[in-house]
Parts: sequence; C-alpha cells; structure tokens
Amino acid sequence: MPAESGERIHCRLDELLEAREMTLTELSRRVGVSLVNLSILKNDRARAIRFSTLAAVCEVLDCQVGELLVVADPG
Repeated sequence: MPAESGERIHCRLDELLEAREMTLTELSRRVGVSLVNLSILKNDRARAIRFSTLAAVCEVLDCQVGELLVVADPG
C-alpha cells in the first residue's frame, strides 16, 4: 500500500534551529505557537499546518518553506 503523501513530508525544523542556535522554546515564544505543537511538527507527527504558522516559522527562522518542509525519499 503506498504511503500517504503527508507521510513523505519531512520537517527540517530541528536542523534549522540548530543552524540558528535557537531552541524550540525560543521559537515557540517568538512565533506564538505552543511548544507542544512545534514539537509535533519537529517530530514529523503533524497532519496539517496553518499557512499563518508556516509563514511565521519561516519568518523567524529566515528561511523559505522549501527549506523547512521537504519531500522525503520513499525508500
């Protein structure tokens, strides 16, 4: 059975945070999104993300959506 397309999306939040020497707690404070919700996103467990949240995360991390969310290899 093929994987749902959402299961192939990988969030690179941990890598971007490390590169910017920022904690998830600091990102949560600056974006205004709960630490729990950002943790779900970071751990690839999110089923959806609001465009406003996506835009806010990208703005704070100074990145593009394609740097944050990538399509993972199926294998």
